[in-house]
Amino acid sequence: MAKCAFIGLGVMGYPMAGHLQKAGHDVTVYNRTAAKAEKWVSEYGGASAATPAEAAKGAEFVFSCVGNDDDLRSVTTGSDGILSTMDSGSVLIDNTTASADVARELYAAAKEKGVSLIDAPVSGGQAGAENGVLTVMCGGDQAAFDRAAPIIDAFAKSCKLMGESGSGQLTKMVNQICIAGLVQGLSEGINFGVKAGLDMEKVLDVISKGAAGSWQMENRGSTMVENKFDFGFAVDWMRKDLGICLEESKHNGARLPVTSLVDQFYAQVQERGGQRWDTSSLIDLLSRG
Repeated sequence: MAKCAFIGLGVMGYPMAGHLQKAGHDVTVYNRTAAKAEKWVSEYGGASAATPAEAAKGAEFVFSCVGNDDDLRSVTTGSDGILSTMDSGSVLIDNTTASADVARELYAAAKEKGVSLIDAPVSGGQAGAENGVLTVMCGGDQAAFDRAAPIIDAFAKSCKLMGESGSGQLTKMVNQICIAGLVQGLSEGINFGVKAGLDMEKVLDVISKGAAGSWQMENRGSTMVENKFDFGFAVDWMRKDLGICLEESKHNGARLPVTSLVDQFYAQVQERGGQRWDTSSLIDLLSRG
């Protein structure tokens, strides 16, 4: 078993770190709010540290899962950042959903210190993290991935190397682009069915078995009919992710007309107080107008 550190105990990081500890690894955690790290230790064991640097000292594998590019820079190359204490030959696995640019930037910074960095954003939401069945999309060097994959398996159902540094983040962007259009289409379909007077439970049961079926339909269709939006991945986070996608598209020339439109719809959800509603709340714009 490996000596690990986990930086960032949000709704995703908290259970992910827990799965590492339950798998038998020796885990030290750091969280900006120390009380949350203490709570994690009381629940799972392991240890907590006062700074990212302290948590990472002596660890073979260091995981990070924080909010955005700036947060990631802060815990890696900032004052008391993890790269200041990571040993040469160790591996940094970043599970933050961030830009491909920051992934490449920190890959270079890590390499200077003899550390391997894998950008490894995840998909599967809070439930996937809690159940240890996340999809992990990785970018980096094959040798580092081969070492890290068996450790990542503690919280993953699928873990693949997509290419060089930044490829994990680019794959996550594709994931979010696909989800954005799908949730809007599902919202429009459900709203149409309700307006037509159909029994939507029956409708969803039937069409979920055919070409219209999706994870979103299976897991959020019924709750969307009921206008319930308290199921994990928040609108604020989705807007952050879509902003990353739209910014990247300026560099690679990809056209994202639907993604841009759905991002505007999510902005309207935020304006009506839905910042922490889950992403299926797009239907609220149609059902309530």
